[in-house]
Amino acid sequence: MGKVTGFMEYTRELPQRRDPAARIRDWFEIYQPFPDDHLRTQAARCMDCGVPFCHTGCPLTNIIPDWNDLVYRGHWKEAVRQLHATNNFPEFTGRICPAPCEAACVLSINEPAVTIKQIEKTIIDRAFEAGYIAPEPPVVPSGKRVAVVGSGPAGLAAAQQLARAGHDVTVFEKSDRIGGLLRYGIPNFKMEKHLIDRRLVQLRAEGVKFETNAHVGANVPVEDLRREFDAILLSGGAEQPRNLNVPGRDLQGIHFAMEFLPQQNRVCEGDAVPDQILATGKRVVIIGGGDTGADCLGTSHRQGALSVTQFELLPQPPDTRSPSTPWPLWPMQLRIESSHEEGGVRDWSVNTVKFTGDEQGNVRQLHAVRVTPKFEPLPGTEFTLQADLVLLAMGFTGPVKNGMIDQLGVALDARGNVAADADYMSSVPGVFAAGDMRRGQSLVVWAIAEGRKAAEGIDRYLVA
Repeated sequence: MGKVTGFMEYTRELPQRRDPAARIRDWFEIYQPFPDDHLRTQAARCMDCGVPFCHTGCPLTNIIPDWNDLVYRGHWKEAVRQLHATNNFPEFTGRICPAPCEAACVLSINEPAVTIKQIEKTIIDRAFEAGYIAPEPPVVPSGKRVAVVGSGPAGLAAAQQLARAGHDVTVFEKSDRIGGLLRYGIPNFKMEKHLIDRRLVQLRAEGVKFETNAHVGANVPVEDLRREFDAILLSGGAEQPRNLNVPGRDLQGIHFAMEFLPQQNRVCEGDAVPDQILATGKRVVIIGGGDTGADCLGTSHRQGALSVTQFELLPQPPDTRSPSTPWPLWPMQLRIESSHEEGGVRDWSVNTVKFTGDEQGNVRQLHAVRVTPKFEPLPGTEFTLQADLVLLAMGFTGPVKNGMIDQLGVALDARGNVAADADYMSSVPGVFAAGDMRRGQSLVVWAIAEGRKAAEGIDRYLVA
């Protein structure tokens, strides 16, 4: 907790976002600096609630009241120690997590929640600036080798935990840079990539090895990993995108979001991307109203789209918490992301039925109909919208099966994810799974939690 009466004396405050007209001309993060005295006031709002539901709202069970109190008292070094006790990468979650901890905050029953996410972000940023973050290499090597397949948040968290436990860890990444969707999925305006590079310096100093352009199941044989390592962790994510199987889907100019977003991230890294998918001067339609759709929206703005329309199949959520999701559950309610402030049109209860194009095979029109909450078409509501670029952001259906998963022969659950036991071990002894590959498409904070728990299971397996 912070100040005993702070929640009665102070109101919720967040840092200001940069002017939308200015920020869509660059790829930098959108928030302006937040003064320390304002942040300490926000930490003071953490009340003596008795049962801190924020602990269970957070998949990492972050010890939130403790570091709120330390920030309020100005004990920054102790605050980052408490923060790192449960979270390997608060600089990631402090920027891109939707903050289920705040939804579960006891104060949010009848007042705006404590600004937990902003406090978390500031603690870790200040810790790096002050030099508090140092490598923590193991004291005694275990002599055991672990292969981590996938360098997203689950893989990186597991790799760090396992290395600190004394194991020899190698991370295999099929792309040319480390970071998974943190690197090539999250746009730079939400999280700049130097944050990943900064953390990788620490991981390498702790003994973690990284192999890029190493596609396990393709140019890296699965048999090699089985032979050379004592345990394998599958943390490659849920990369199979949900398709839209309607007439005209094969027209040029219709792309999955994860074909579009990584290309711009590569350009921001300084790469040349031949035949880049660009929204510049185009009428863009985004199908899918979630975070990935919002990322496509913000990217399209920055590329100079002529217009952007975002469709969602579900009905428009209420402006405030729905009675169907009472506190402390994650609330069903309308969310305005930074990308929505920058322009574009949002529309709900819309089902796309087909695409039509020109003689050259390029998409030119989207044909849709409005639907009921049960997705039944409403007669007389059919309409056509001009479109030059269509981005499919409808989520993911699980991990890609052909390749590594098929070759290993691990069992899958009913949803097509890798099945695993309480120790995160798959049906194949010594092969573990964590993150989206095990639980399905989810949040970065869940991925980090999964990586940490899988590391515990692997460590028990190796030292047994």
